[in-house]
Amino acid sequence: MAAVPYGHPDARRLTQALYAEQHGLYGFADDPDATPETAFDPPGLFLVAHLGQEAIGCGRVRLLDEHTGEVKRMYVSIGARGYGTGCYILGHLEQHAASRSATRIMMETGRRNAAALALYHRAGYLPCPSYVVGRDPRVNRAMTKGLGSSSRGGDREVVLQQGRPGGVDAGAQGGEFLGASELRDALMPPQLAASAT
Repeated sequence: MAAVPYGHPDARRLTQALYAEQHGLYGFADDPDATPETAFDPPGLFLVAHLGQEAIGCGRVRLLDEHTGEVKRMYVSIGARGYGTGCYILGHLEQHAASRSATRIMMETGRRNAAALALYHRAGYLPCPSYVVGRDPRVNRAMTKGLGSSSRGGDREVVLQQGRPGGVDAGAQGGEFLGASELRDALMPPQLAASAT
């Protein structure tokens, strides 16, 4: 996992894929190229998950106020879905928000995004009123979750470092570098990881 600027080529490629998918579902979507990098200036973090050299998922968290984090631009490539990648990214975003004194986290997704809604539900998010002015409740679903001091990425605490190509800069002990096979094992549920080796 690498922390990157919003304008990083991997971030742009993944957010464009998110845009294309959302546009296909709804006929419209927020164009990431129309979102200036300065829109993500509030204290936050943009993460990109890699499998080997390939960027497979991303997500952003920023603070809306001193106690509220917001998840944005969550996306996992179609071929990387079903292995826990979204949960892995979301856990890190939650951990980052909690480390910045956030006590709750919010997000919104579209009502047709069944996989995203299921992910957030499994992660403990509950429906809430829209917090974004002008959103259509027939299209958008806002959700929130309380954050405790134990918000963690996956089932182990992970230390994030600036990214290096070829793997994930995250680990349980001092941020050791994880390669493709370790990432696969970290992202996949144990029963799938065992069958993939």
